[in-house]
Amino acid sequence: MIRGPPGAPTNGLSLGDSLQASGGGASMERLWGLLQRVQQLSPISSQTVYQRVEGPRKGRLEEEEEDREEGAETLAHFCPMELKGPESLGSRPGQPNLIPWAAAGRRAAPYLVLTALLIFTGAFLLGYVAFRGSCQTCGDSVLVVSEDVNYETGLDSHGGTLYWNDLQAMFLRFLGEGRLEDTIRQTSLRERVAGSAGMAALTQDIRVAFSRQKLDHVWTDTHYVGLQFPDPAHPNTLRWVDEAGKVGEQLPLEDPDVYCPYSAIGNVTGELVYAHYGRPEDLQELRARGVDPAGRLLLVRVGVISFAQKVTNAQDFGARGVLIYPEPADFSQDPHKPSLSSQQAVYGHVHLGTGDPYTPGFPSFNQTQFPPVTSSGLPSIPAQPISADIASRLLRKLKGPVAPQEWQGRLLGSPYHLGPGPGMRLEVNNHRTSTPINNIFGCIEGRSEPDHYVVIGAQRDAWGPGAAKSAVGTAILLELVQTFASMVNNGFRPRRSLLFISWDGGDFGSVGSTEWLEGYLSVLHLKAVVYVSLDNAVLGDDKFHAKTSPLLTSLIESVLKQVDSPNHSGQTLYEQVVFTNPIWDAEVIRPLPMDSSAYSFTAFAGVPAVEFSFMEEDQAYPFLHTKEDTYEKLHQVLQGRLPAVAQAVAQLAGQLLIRLSHDRLLPLDFGRYGDVVLRHIGNLNEFSGELKARGLTLQWVYSARGDYIRAAEKLRQEIYSSEERDERLTRMYNVRIMRVEFYFLSQYVSPADSPFRHIFLGRGDHTLGALLDHLRLLRSNSSRTPGAPSSAGFQESRFRRQLALLTWTLQGAANALSGDVWNIDNNF
Repeated sequence: MIRGPPGAPTNGLSLGDSLQASGGGASMERLWGLLQRVQQLSPISSQTVYQRVEGPRKGRLEEEEEDREEGAETLAHFCPMELKGPESLGSRPGQPNLIPWAAAGRRAAPYLVLTALLIFTGAFLLGYVAFRGSCQTCGDSVLVVSEDVNYETGLDSHGGTLYWNDLQAMFLRFLGEGRLEDTIRQTSLRERVAGSAGMAALTQDIRVAFSRQKLDHVWTDTHYVGLQFPDPAHPNTLRWVDEAGKVGEQLPLEDPDVYCPYSAIGNVTGELVYAHYGRPEDLQELRARGVDPAGRLLLVRVGVISFAQKVTNAQDFGARGVLIYPEPADFSQDPHKPSLSSQQAVYGHVHLGTGDPYTPGFPSFNQTQFPPVTSSGLPSIPAQPISADIASRLLRKLKGPVAPQEWQGRLLGSPYHLGPGPGMRLEVNNHRTSTPINNIFGCIEGRSEPDHYVVIGAQRDAWGPGAAKSAVGTAILLELVQTFASMVNNGFRPRRSLLFISWDGGDFGSVGSTEWLEGYLSVLHLKAVVYVSLDNAVLGDDKFHAKTSPLLTSLIESVLKQVDSPNHSGQTLYEQVVFTNPIWDAEVIRPLPMDSSAYSFTAFAGVPAVEFSFMEEDQAYPFLHTKEDTYEKLHQVLQGRLPAVAQAVAQLAGQLLIRLSHDRLLPLDFGRYGDVVLRHIGNLNEFSGELKARGLTLQWVYSARGDYIRAAEKLRQEIYSSEERDERLTRMYNVRIMRVEFYFLSQYVSPADSPFRHIFLGRGDHTLGALLDHLRLLRSNSSRTPGAPSSAGFQESRFRRQLALLTWTLQGAANALSGDVWNIDNNF
């Protein structure tokens, strides 16, 4: 619509039509006649030309009227479009200016139209920016819930749109702190060893609790797995052996129920040697000091690495058996906090892997018969936990070199020695039993992407009271189920499905979760978005750690800024962390360990995962995996702050679930793996000189890393410039983002032979860690290192294969992130 000067008509009529319509009398007819004569006397035809303005206003357009007759004058310009209008009617010499107001109206009309358009455009842009600014943004390539203006209107408590602040407030309103403490206490009092009658009763109660919330789906999966238990008729024993080889006095193992599931069965004899934590570097240090672990029994401390890793390392160095004890120096010395009894041993399985070790790579459904194979992670040497009291008796008998200062402990009044000491005979009589275990599932279906699952789970079983081990996680899981069910009843409907799971068999190496992954692997890598673990969530309250995939680091940072610290009033968790260390992720982020239930999701299934833990400042929680892991002891360690810390974990997990299940675009930082690769390449570069001397190069790894970074940046730009409301595009981008972790599973190795195929977290020759270990042989004079082939030393053929496996997995990730094959642009 063309808008004229004030008083001029705006209905699209010409000036003459307007005059006739407005009057109709003789005076108006005369004016109309005069106007026609003026137009006849001034036959000026004009043409509008847009020219680029040079100089200080470069980039703007200039509108210029060119008259066919010379002498035309130029009018002033109007920003931001610089205009030159036609001559006024009175500007031509010899022509009377009969109706100056009409000419002025004609000249002003274009300017007023442009002014109106500019005002409208500016107002529209300001309104759009203001609307977006009302949301809590969360970084590049992340869209927040408040941008979805049509979301479930009319169902929430406000009677309108649910924004991020609404969801956050709703979540905190329904989350109950009091219920958490009571559930932790009640759960820790119940017997819940996998396969026991107490566990069967608890399983039924958890399922009823899920069903009571009227979730969309509730069901149970049963697996028949091989679990190992001690034999009451033939308990495990430890005896002295004299120099003549005669078996002597038996040392009392205070609690015959404490054992190492999946230990090798049988008896072994050997001299005793103290080996600190049983790490490879500890065993190398023993050799360097003239004490060979081969053919001996190793005495190692609890902590730093898992029981399974300790036994595997001992086996690699030729040891015959392992005794594992809790060292008092590794726990808190605070007299106001409880400490572990010196007569208490620590439980722990020794399978270097997860799941049922008697059906590796296959799900244990319906007692199906499988090939007669066992996991390569099962040890071939026996292992047994012992108490600190028994360990002190053994340490007093050791001779040989004095242990390094950092190896010393608090059991003796004198320094620890490395040994060897007297002969010992260890006999392990555990037996294997086929045991049914049950995983319980509850689901809230998503509204737009119901086939994409955000999964949260907690271990339900425990060998002892298991207050910290599994009661806390179970309580938080139940509270989150109730909270999200209440939110759904009040208007919340997640975009993606929420899947709540209570796992069984966790104390035997995440058996329940791994068997489920094995059973549904072909589906889950396409549908599971993220896994959030609630295991080991509260082991203290001084420090906060997140063991996680790099994809979740940015989201964790965002959520930490939304949750209050449980023990620093007035601070968020993020502020608490950066007060200690400004580089927050160096303080918080840790890699996923194999003994976490989240590990299998990432290393085996290619699903990004996270496990939160509040920890003590410098010392480990002393009661984990013992019969002293009670509600009372956990409450004492936290000095009454257990409810507040558990509430903080629930808030973290809940807000993470809201973001992951409801953000239009998945908030996973797919570019972060480029930084991970760059950091590892720095380690590879140390060996470039040695490789060059052999005619070898790491160039292909560098090229693949560059292609990944370019693909990530290209995807980020595509998302930034795309139409946000296009559901087809949004789903396409989400599918590419959620599968990034899966791209790092090597497609060149068999899941049955190498179940943990992740090139950064997994185990096997295809991993970056294995490649680095092999490269270190270039500088080693040793003919053999643990885990290396017996032929050992650096092998060029093996190096080439490792390099190919790593390079093409990384290159495949870059290609997959690029999208369609016609969009792939790499340097290979």
